[in-house]
Amino acid sequence: MAKQSTQFTKTFRDGVNARLKFVAFLFFLFGVALIARLAFLQIVQHDALMARSEKQHRSTVTTHFGRGVIYDRNLNELARNVEVESVYVNPAEILDRKSTARVLAATLKLNRDKIYKKISSKKHFVWIKRKCSLDEVAKLKKAELPGVGYVSEQKRFYPKRELAASVLGFVGMDNQGLAGIEHAYQSKLKGITFRQVMAHDARGRNVQSLDGLHNSRLRNYDLVLTLDEVIQFIAEHHLKKQVERFKADSGMAVVMNPHTGEIYAMANVPQFNPNHYGAFSPQTWKNNIVANSYEPGSIFKPIVAAAALDGGAASPQDIFFCENGELKIGKVRIGEASDHKFGWLNMRDIIAKSSNIGAVKIAQQVGKKSFYQYIRKFGFGAKSGLPLPGESAGQLRAQENWDAMSLASISFGHEIAVTPIQMVNALAAISNGGSLMVPHITRALIKNGRVLERSKPEKIRRVISEKTSRQLVEVLKAVVKTGTGKKAALEGFEVAGKTGTAQKYNAATRSYSKTEFISSFIGFVPADSPRLVILVMIDNPRGSHWGSVVAAPVFREIAKKVLRYLNVPSNKERVFILDRA
Repeated sequence: MAKQSTQFTKTFRDGVNARLKFVAFLFFLFGVALIARLAFLQIVQHDALMARSEKQHRSTVTTHFGRGVIYDRNLNELARNVEVESVYVNPAEILDRKSTARVLAATLKLNRDKIYKKISSKKHFVWIKRKCSLDEVAKLKKAELPGVGYVSEQKRFYPKRELAASVLGFVGMDNQGLAGIEHAYQSKLKGITFRQVMAHDARGRNVQSLDGLHNSRLRNYDLVLTLDEVIQFIAEHHLKKQVERFKADSGMAVVMNPHTGEIYAMANVPQFNPNHYGAFSPQTWKNNIVANSYEPGSIFKPIVAAAALDGGAASPQDIFFCENGELKIGKVRIGEASDHKFGWLNMRDIIAKSSNIGAVKIAQQVGKKSFYQYIRKFGFGAKSGLPLPGESAGQLRAQENWDAMSLASISFGHEIAVTPIQMVNALAAISNGGSLMVPHITRALIKNGRVLERSKPEKIRRVISEKTSRQLVEVLKAVVKTGTGKKAALEGFEVAGKTGTAQKYNAATRSYSKTEFISSFIGFVPADSPRLVILVMIDNPRGSHWGSVVAAPVFREIAKKVLRYLNVPSNKERVFILDRA
């Protein structure tokens, strides 16, 4: 019995020792594995883990400062920056999420459920609203909400509101140019981007202030435009007034210096406020003067006259039979825009009275090939080169693709589409002695008060001779003195120009509308020594559609006030000055 007990005891002890050895062996393996893991983490993955640790305790805040100022030609600010504050939260520091969400939503006019979702995030930095108003920030700071912080930023501000908005464009939340000059010159105006790393403690609380994040004096370049804010206001005011009076769809006006190509005003109606561009239809953001093309109608007739005179196909005294109001080409009947039926007219009277049939007769004298070449020389069918986004080249079919009616239709401004900037630049060439100039909207690039680049007048090519230019000036003066442009006449100044009333083409019916028109007037003043070329186009006016009634008076009002603003002497004043000299 004792022997059996001793044997059992020995067996039990052996089993216990085996278990202990097995457990010890397991601890040994665990220790080896732990040491190996620590060695792997500390040696092999040290850099990667340190980076991850720092990332978990850091947030990167990006802000933008110092976007360049945009000036008019007299250094009046058209676009600048203002200091604002943006609101963020650190969810780890928020004590009462429901209450915080309610106050943030009510003060910042945001959706409470969306705010609650944001402040429930596991992130340590969450934007709530960027670039808040002063009133919003003041109310929030008064509430002293835990976990709510503020970052200083700069917001783009347009002090003149709607003035030249379609030219200037606007910027996005991160100060990136989205339209107009702001977009075209983004690389120059963009300013400085700041990225600051914000640290957090183990609980996710901010331990580094965002104060002093910015330096508003830093920026890339400032831009000076050729626009004059006074002339821009005059053009916009009178254009808007006429668009409203005739309940038109839209309107455009351009004021240019014909000798330099500098654009003093570029007006589009309807307007929008770039400070709140999101509240307006995207259609109002477009600068239709460069982005859209239109069939010009009778304001294109000076081009066919120029081709005839310069090419020697006709002279101002040559007479043409205007078929008593009806001309057939094949099966197509061409009539006059008005009820007038003209017989024999010379070139001067054809343009003055705006005879469609007379224009066709002149074009037939010129011929397809020569007419097409002059159209191209005047810049039609090609972009003007203005540094504005979305510029159209218009529509001009290659001469070999013209059909039997093309020569006739184009002579009075149909079957061709031009942009307003092409049209005003072409008439500038007629007025200045025959040179097509590069149109300019920018005047200088400035950095730290020093001019780095300055735009200079640049001639593209000579289009017509000086003799042809003088002849056309006399022809276009007759339009205002005795023809369709009488309402453009200006006391004390001789005006040269041309009216236009173009039927709008309906692509759906493939025919010209009998109820929708583009009414226009284009001219220059003083006629013999032009300081201004002005184009006015009004789209789909109601009540009257004649360019002589709708557009010519706007030309007169703009010209009258701009000439006075520029101190251009009238005929009587020039005579007085000469007499005294």
